[in-house]
Amino acid sequence: MLEFLRFQQDEEQAWDLFVPKTNNGTIFHLRSFLNYHPKSRFNDHSVMVKKKGSLFSLLPAAEQVLNGKKTLVSHPGATVGSFTLPENLSIADSFCLVEKLIEYAKNEKFQCIRISLTPNLYQRRLSNYMEYSFLKFGFIYAKREVTSILFLEETIEKTKMKFRPSHLRAVRKAIDKNIEVKQSKNIGAFYAILKNNLKIRHGVSPTHTLEELINLFNLFPDKIRLFAAFYDDLMIAGVVTFQVNQRVLLAFYISHDERYSDLRAVNILFYNIFEWAIGSKFKVFDFGIFTVNGEPNMGLGRFKENFGASGIFRDTIELNLDC
Repeated sequence: MLEFLRFQQDEEQAWDLFVPKTNNGTIFHLRSFLNYHPKSRFNDHSVMVKKKGSLFSLLPAAEQVLNGKKTLVSHPGATVGSFTLPENLSIADSFCLVEKLIEYAKNEKFQCIRISLTPNLYQRRLSNYMEYSFLKFGFIYAKREVTSILFLEETIEKTKMKFRPSHLRAVRKAIDKNIEVKQSKNIGAFYAILKNNLKIRHGVSPTHTLEELINLFNLFPDKIRLFAAFYDDLMIAGVVTFQVNQRVLLAFYISHDERYSDLRAVNILFYNIFEWAIGSKFKVFDFGIFTVNGEPNMGLGRFKENFGASGIFRDTIELNLDC
């Protein structure tokens, strides 16, 4: 029998110690990550699940009103969510998790449940039990985005064989132009590039403020890194990576100075990031989504494909409890 308990602040340490032990736990499941948000930003309603008195699963969550309905949602401050799961999850336990989630949500007077699923490739041991169970209990897909992933080989030479000729030429060009790639602490310089690029291309601002991004770097100096490309000591491009877990490295921000596009700095950046990731024993590189509300950016998708990437779903599911 599974017991659902609302998370309390004095359980933060136990929560964060548990996440790395799970099959699919990520940086986005950690309280130390979620807590960088101001407490007033979200109405936290995270849940701890126990089995026979021992911690079994965690669900980072919050209360929101969506379409006029009180909704239990995956924590809005995280890129991915859903339950953390044991590596030996049984089909019976996955059914029980969903059944008890619905029962708990109804008891708490929620009218809807909306869950952002953690991609299956983030798991150590692949399983579709949870997605299957959600669907069997009536959940439907509310949103399906596509993220580009690259399986890293044991050497950069073997990984490079997946590149298409255009990207190999771009890497060589960047090398010929003496583009230097290194990890950097100059978050401000990168943020200026990012902010200007997003404004020009999409008319939007970054997800994080500069202060929030600096705070995240300080909180996770070993998990969040800035890889930057320099031309004559000037930063012209950068990629902020998040160590999702021991298996997956995620590109959270990718940006470059448009004035130097012809130097192909982003191409050499990714080449160097792949090399570092392979040396650090990562198995999967996640470029991030190239869709917005299900609509693809073909150029961005093609750019990632040219490194050898392919697309997998990043799904959000929901269940209306009013029926």
